[in-house]
Amino acid sequence: MRIRLDVSYDGTDFNGWAIQPALRTVQGTFEDALGTALRLPQVRVVCAGRTDAGVHARGQVLHADLPPDALDVLVGRSSDAPLAALVRRVNGILPPDVRVRSATEAEPGFDARFSAIWRRYAYRVADRPDGVDPLLRHHVLAWPHVLDVDALNRASTPLLGLQDFASFCRRRAGATTVRTLLELAWSRTPTGLVEARVVADAFCHTMVRSLVGCLLEVGEGRQPPEWPAEMLVGRARVSSLRVARPHGLTLEEVRYPEGNELTAQAERARNARSPI
Repeated sequence: MRIRLDVSYDGTDFNGWAIQPALRTVQGTFEDALGTALRLPQVRVVCAGRTDAGVHARGQVLHADLPPDALDVLVGRSSDAPLAALVRRVNGILPPDVRVRSATEAEPGFDARFSAIWRRYAYRVADRPDGVDPLLRHHVLAWPHVLDVDALNRASTPLLGLQDFASFCRRRAGATTVRTLLELAWSRTPTGLVEARVVADAFCHTMVRSLVGCLLEVGEGRQPPEWPAEMLVGRARVSSLRVARPHGLTLEEVRYPEGNELTAQAERARNARSPI
């Protein structure tokens, strides 16, 4: 059976999502906890989107394929239904910076990565003279200059739509840098933070942090609002382009279609995007 896990984690002390030898990673932590809870030698999980070292997630989604009788080990230990018992058991094993919010049997055709319609990230910046609230310092970027939110939004608008984001991505062999950026909007929250809402069908490596780093230079007045669009058209990564630090970034939500569209969406997503 395939199960869907909705999870959250504080990325501060993790070396990113993907398993790496001798390093603490989110994937490794989840797989170890699931294996221990289910008494299985190995459980592999697939995520909706890999996060870099230091990046957080409030709405990450995973799937795991389990043997048909895998949940039997939980029967008798709890009066909860098997998947509810799994959540309780796994959270009792996981460290405090990781949590499973829910576990459900996945619908037919569901794939945590390929069935997703879009992912939504938030990047939070404190540009106030008093800096970052000490209680938020691991989740908010401290910025030394006041940011112009209107300028940030003017600079962001031309980046929307189906584009080749090669200028804002670290290339991976055989991977396309074409993405559909559905939303990139900045606002000032009631507490005074500057927050970017970033939504796309998918993101390539360091894309969000590179976009934010470029736009912050506009927000503080060092570059004109036209500059990010000029970088985009170049389709070549510039070594001097600033990549925003990871701790201000959080994966907030992943959206999936319903019913039969799960399989159709997964098939579409597996097809390589063609450069514009």
